[in-house]
Amino acid sequence: MAAPSWRGARLVQSVLRVWQVGRHVARERVIPFSSPLGFQRRCVSCVAGSAFSGPRLASASRSNGQGSALDHFLGFSQPDSSVTPCVPAVSMHRDEQDVLLVHHPDMPENPRVLRVVLLGAPNAGKSTLSNQLLGRKVFPVSKKVHTTRCQALGVITENETQVILLDTPGIISPGKQKRHHLELSLLEDPWKSMESADLVVVLVDVSDKWTRNQLSPQLLRCLTKFSQIPSVLVMNKVDCLKQKSVLLELTAALTEGVVNGKKLKMRQAFHSHPGTHCPSPAVKDPNTQSVGNPQRTGWPHFKEIFMLSALSQEDVKTLKQYLLTQAQPGPWEYHSAVLTSQTPEEICANIIREKLLEHLPQEVPYNVQQKTAVWEEGPGGELVIQQKLLVPKESYMKLLIGPKGHVISQIAQEAGRDLMDIFLCDVDIHLSVKLLK
Repeated sequence: MAAPSWRGARLVQSVLRVWQVGRHVARERVIPFSSPLGFQRRCVSCVAGSAFSGPRLASASRSNGQGSALDHFLGFSQPDSSVTPCVPAVSMHRDEQDVLLVHHPDMPENPRVLRVVLLGAPNAGKSTLSNQLLGRKVFPVSKKVHTTRCQALGVITENETQVILLDTPGIISPGKQKRHHLELSLLEDPWKSMESADLVVVLVDVSDKWTRNQLSPQLLRCLTKFSQIPSVLVMNKVDCLKQKSVLLELTAALTEGVVNGKKLKMRQAFHSHPGTHCPSPAVKDPNTQSVGNPQRTGWPHFKEIFMLSALSQEDVKTLKQYLLTQAQPGPWEYHSAVLTSQTPEEICANIIREKLLEHLPQEVPYNVQQKTAVWEEGPGGELVIQQKLLVPKESYMKLLIGPKGHVISQIAQEAGRDLMDIFLCDVDIHLSVKLLK
């Protein structure tokens, strides 16, 4: 037992080593040490013009969640697989992913299925919630709006049940789409997703004082058009509220005082707490709009209410169990090894765009074009990615590269870490920045 411990300690020391790099060097740095899994470790790197900065691989893999690729690599203890369902990885090879998507589902004798659409305002936390429900990060997440640009699909398979998650862009108005020259998919995809849904999850960010008091007119129109589809309300980011009593007022406004066909009662409301669902939780409020009022603030046909933080595994587990119980007898649509319908290249592009949104100010990240130049498996089994980032202005280029290449280096490091956890393999990622002509 002493040898693995010694090897693990040496590994962490090597990972944490700081590299000294010349100012005009443009090459890859490789630290030749072996992992406990038996392959040579290649570190994330990036190229920005003629400057190169080799970021360190973070040893604190806990930020990626329990059971991540880095946890396996660094030798942290893993959860009992007999208790925790195994979450499949995504293949780094597009042809393998394509074959898996069309492969005949390996259904049990009594399969059950549920198609769930997540709706909400931009930046409500839909992708964060989807990733937590799936158990692996496959959708981009950012504090900036419009991170999700088109419909993305995720698959939860447990025992005899398959839940298909449709993570949609935040619902916006046609006027906003035209005014900001946004993709048409931001306008159309939420509506298209509803056509095949069995259940609608409406997500509201209760920490946003500007939008939390009512559902948007676009969202209400969508719910009205597809009123035959059952819906539930998820009040997200409740951990950000200093006064929990605000939840009562919000519940009254967002449900118009009715849940599952029953008037809400003040006393019953607050027996619930974040992470639990409330079949009849909240409040009859004199200021709440009536069901027939065209100026309504909410939707009086929600079947359930959930109050949670999408970052809390325990909170999300409650919602996940509810979704699994709502599944109805029917054939699976995907093989149990499918986690998402996205191609590996799409996942990579989305993750990099997420980092661009996080590290670049204002409108800059929305004006960056991405072009994958190299996508191949390296000699050691690692995934080698080279992506060009094209920008329209020299000022954008300077911001993206950053002082001594720090910004582009940080983006490559963080993207590489996320992709390792998605593909469960080494990722060697190179980013270059060029000016559009």
